[in-house]
Amino acid sequence: MVVLAASIVSKSGKVLVSRQFVDMTRIRIEGLLAAFPKLVGVGKQHTFVETENVRYVYQPMDALYLLLVTNKQSNIVEDLETLRLLSKIVPEYCPAVDEEGICQSGFELIFAFDEVICLGHKENVTISQVKQYCEMESHEENLHKLLRQSKIDDTKDVMKRKASEIDKSKLERGRGGAGGLGSIQSISSRIESSFMDSSISGVGGGIGSGSPFGSSPDLESFINKPKGRPNASATAPPKGGMQLGKTQRTNKFLESLKAEGEVIVEDVKQSGAVSKSAAPPPTDPITLNIEEKLNVILKREGGVSNFDVQGTLMLQILNQEDGLIQAQIETGTNSAVHFKTHPNINKELFSNENILGLKDPNRPFPICPPGDAGVSLLRWRMQSTDESLVPLTINCWPSVSGGDSYVSMEYEASTMFDLHNVVISVPLPALRDTPNVSQVDGDWRYNSRSSMLEWSILLIDNSNRSGSMEFVVPAVDASVFFPISVRFTAAKTFSDLKVVNVLPLRDGPPPKFAQRTQLVTDHYQVV
Repeated sequence: MVVLAASIVSKSGKVLVSRQFVDMTRIRIEGLLAAFPKLVGVGKQHTFVETENVRYVYQPMDALYLLLVTNKQSNIVEDLETLRLLSKIVPEYCPAVDEEGICQSGFELIFAFDEVICLGHKENVTISQVKQYCEMESHEENLHKLLRQSKIDDTKDVMKRKASEIDKSKLERGRGGAGGLGSIQSISSRIESSFMDSSISGVGGGIGSGSPFGSSPDLESFINKPKGRPNASATAPPKGGMQLGKTQRTNKFLESLKAEGEVIVEDVKQSGAVSKSAAPPPTDPITLNIEEKLNVILKREGGVSNFDVQGTLMLQILNQEDGLIQAQIETGTNSAVHFKTHPNINKELFSNENILGLKDPNRPFPICPPGDAGVSLLRWRMQSTDESLVPLTINCWPSVSGGDSYVSMEYEASTMFDLHNVVISVPLPALRDTPNVSQVDGDWRYNSRSSMLEWSILLIDNSNRSGSMEFVVPAVDASVFFPISVRFTAAKTFSDLKVVNVLPLRDGPPPKFAQRTQLVTDHYQVV
């Protein structure tokens, strides 16, 4: 009860594609296929023809025949079902169902036939599964690529931030040094090139910018600033020798950058401000950091293509005498979250009592310097295709009228989270002028160098679960406005994990501890 071969032949008997699923010689299969056109009656409507040895189950496809060669003991009902599935697969891989189209897609058809029939027996697959298997798509591979790209982006952000800090320090020294104007000009050119490569977000580095929780973008800088050309006299070289007033010239250069819409970090000594890119160092002797990273890819027509949450529980201990402890936690009621402990953690203790402690109770946890991320105790993961779990959905409707594209955008936030520092980045075509934003809930900023419109909302809570923005640009295809990137943070997690208590393993009062909880976006797009 097997299928001997699956073939596509012309009505004249020419074999275009044939895939054999049992051991048989080429001469035998060519003889069987050459005999088929002579057995088909003209003007008769049949689905099969039998000979003494084999059965032909066939279906006409324009000027071709889709043909299954089976033995006579094969179940003809199953063979007809297999034939119907193959007839749906052929148009998926062939641009045209004719001799030229079949020959061009011969290898793809053979691979697809192999997914439907294995060793002569039909596999329980659908058309979408066949296409997925042939394309060899892997969710783990796609996720690995997203994570790798995120690490590369984070490293670039750190490099740009360090380069900016070095240039600022050189600029500080150049203000008070002799002959400093030449160095100021060289430093200014490096600052300008650094700003050309960096994004509008300024010093807000996002996720992975040096602290375990990442950082928030400087949303206060998201205002619509007019563009202008810098004054040529501000950067003109001086005539003559060394002159006074170098500080004023430097200020004029920085003002010219501000006139172009750049975000300038003011002198730290003058402002007394602390950089927002670094999280505050721990002050408590024990700190437990709960962080979840969100990877989401939404479809523009609706639906979820990828939804993945990865969480970690990190332990930071400042003093060695506080190392002999155990942490008691609550894991919440979300059954879709799967937890995994560190290999050195007592798994039975965690499974029975939700207590995280080392297998050897006499062994202390290692101490961590203030700049270290800490020791990972627990990891968890959640995957889903339920769109109701998505914290923020974006609806983008471009429409062309006359010579302009009118874009209406709307966000809708779930009631599960209050979102902080929300930034929605929309790619735009290369424009000569700033886009015309007619209505916006929140703030917006246009980056002319990366051609990106950034829509920012400082906080999304029960007072503004939905909002909209409308803008107009010259007429372009709707695909130009995708993919839309989103980033935000939240003080609540999907796992709802909490540290209830820290239990000392020595006599004495319970140690003082602090816990920090944060949900951040790692890769969040609408494609």
